[in-house]
Amino acid sequence: MAIQKYEDMSSMELDIIKEIGSIGSGNAATALSSMLNTKVKMGIPEVSILEFNEAVLRIGEPEEVVAAVMVEMSNEISGIMLFVLKEDFAEEIVKRMMGESIVKLAEISEMDSSALVEIGNIMVSSYINALSQLANVDIQLSVPQMAVNMLGGILSLPMAMFGIESDRIMMIEGKFTMDEKEVSGDILLLPDVTSLNVLMKKFRNGVIYEQTSISWNCRYENFTPGRDTHYLCTWFLYWDYVL
Repeated sequence: MAIQKYEDMSSMELDIIKEIGSIGSGNAATALSSMLNTKVKMGIPEVSILEFNEAVLRIGEPEEVVAAVMVEMSNEISGIMLFVLKEDFAEEIVKRMMGESIVKLAEISEMDSSALVEIGNIMVSSYINALSQLANVDIQLSVPQMAVNMLGGILSLPMAMFGIESDRIMMIEGKFTMDEKEVSGDILLLPDVTSLNVLMKKFRNGVIYEQTSISWNCRYENFTPGRDTHYLCTWFLYWDYVL
């Protein structure tokens, strides 16, 4: 049966999204560890389909200022993905990459914004790569865009774009630990309903691969905030075909 709205997804279909979230989170933690030159641990992510107000309250307070990096997906899968950084996560990233502290997220400098965009791009790409590999689909990503706003305002964007199809948001909640300090980074995944059906059809037809091992090697080359970045990641995934 075709999915009409996110809330129509079965428990098995939600488990597929959870698996994508788990692999994407592992990839993200590995990339962050290499980028920040510190050990990054990632807890098992929680995947939920929430109403707008539920999603806001799950992340924080509606008037809390956050940063969000958004990319648009196109080709075989269409939709958007947002990575939401609360102030503690943004502070930790800027401190480690730039050697300085953020006074207020709303007053972040252009150089610090560049660092957060790069982190957001890597995080989002980690999940998209997991999705693309597991479902064997080609997904093109737009240039990442960052906004700093109140949480309620940030989350109003996906609802404005996809509210006609669903009043729910698919959220992957992530908890990262860096040097014993835990910070939160949440991914909002919003494929359009047509794309969601394409994904589930792929999995139902047996186009799914079981990950047997993963290796991800990352390094910086002449990173200059505010200019083009030269962050190079090479990742190697080994999959066995599952009928």
